Amino acid sequence: MDPAISTPATPPVTSGPPRAVLAARNGVAVVFALNGLAVATWFSRVPAIRDGLELSPGRLGLLLLAMSIGAIVAMPTAGLLTQRLGAARAVAFSTTVVALGLTVAGVSAVAGSLPGVAVGLFALGYGSGSCDVAMNIEGAIVERRLGWTVMPRFHAAWSLGSVAGAGLGAGAARLGLPVAVHLGVLAAVVLAGTLLGARAFLPAVPGTESEGSGGGRKSLLAAWREPRTLLIGLVVLAAAFAEGSANDWIAVAFIDGYGFSEAAGAAVFAVFVTGMTVGRTLGTVALDRWGRVPVLTVTILLAIVGAGVAILSGSGPVAVVGVVLWGIGASLGFPVGMSAAADDEEHAHVRVSVVAVIGYTAFLAGPPLLGLLGDRIGTLHALLVVPLLLLPTLLLVRVTRPPVSGATGAERAGAPRPEA
Repeated sequence: MDPAISTPATPPVTSGPPRAVLAARNGVAVVFALNGLAVATWFSRVPAIRDGLELSPGRLGLLLLAMSIGAIVAMPTAGLLTQRLGAARAVAFSTTVVALGLTVAGVSAVAGSLPGVAVGLFALGYGSGSCDVAMNIEGAIVERRLGWTVMPRFHAAWSLGSVAGAGLGAGAARLGLPVAVHLGVLAAVVLAGTLLGARAFLPAVPGTESEGSGGGRKSLLAAWREPRTLLIGLVVLAAAFAEGSANDWIAVAFIDGYGFSEAAGAAVFAVFVTGMTVGRTLGTVALDRWGRVPVLTVTILLAIVGAGVAILSGSGPVAVVGVVLWGIGASLGFPVGMSAAADDEEHAHVRVSVVAVIGYTAFLAGPPLLGLLGDRIGTLHALLVVPLLLLPTLLLVRVTRPPVSGATGAERAGAPRPEA
């Protein structure tokens, strides 16, 4: 998004002292990191919960669907929630729901209640999805006030939080820490830290409501008929499937397919998330230098090769190397797709909405699809859907190229640029 700059020589216009903007930047980074920590905490203990409830891959896939449904249900209301409460209060409310969801899921798993775990997962998905929207809105405001790009750093913070959650989950599994205790303690940490971080958010600015619903509704319908927008959505869908399938199934797949222990399976998940973090951290530099199409082509190829090695190598250590490549390769498809959808700022809001809905379909359909396949061919080999889906996506990468000729490297990366 464009920062509020009147001329290239004029510093960014802020509504408060620079110290307040810098504090808000730090607060947003904390919230991003803790949201990633919360989500990874759940995924790191999926094998233990699967074993405790004695779930088949198919039933586990249906259970994981509850979290995806919660996130998708949150999407239509999250913007309104943030508009009415302000980003800070919306984040606080959403994270309270996240903490309750983690706690309910953990306690229900120990009690052997499958419906209770499903309810907890729905709450976790709803709260995390709502928080995701609110913290991104606040991040965009902070970015405009600062006058330089910081959004990639916020998303890197989310990935770092995921790495921490995966590592803590592996440690908890190795120590035999009960799931209810692990999830309950982390829920409290996430809630307390988020409330503290949100206190640094900038004050809500009145009078920023969107345009009338009639015009917005008409633009949204038009966006659903745009070939480029729909093709970008397919790129994002494939990237989301590559990422989400690993989040949901990588630990279980290595336990079932390679005989890893629960702790080792959680560690493999940590390896994948670490690869994602490295890809997102270094990817912004690569995007600025070489542009979207070359970088996205290379990363998708890495994901295809990495997933193939992880699934077909037959060797646990070699397969872990494949997981690293898979994580790096899957790291940029989603954010690059969102940047491409927002190339034309006048219509960015509706196009990003369309792309997000298409992309999140992968999180909704992925768990049950892979679960049903896992019942028939095994969890590890069910993941072959990932490289098979990514292969044709290579033909669509060029649609992410900015429509404006002569775009700079920063513009190709979707970074903000000053107005003239």
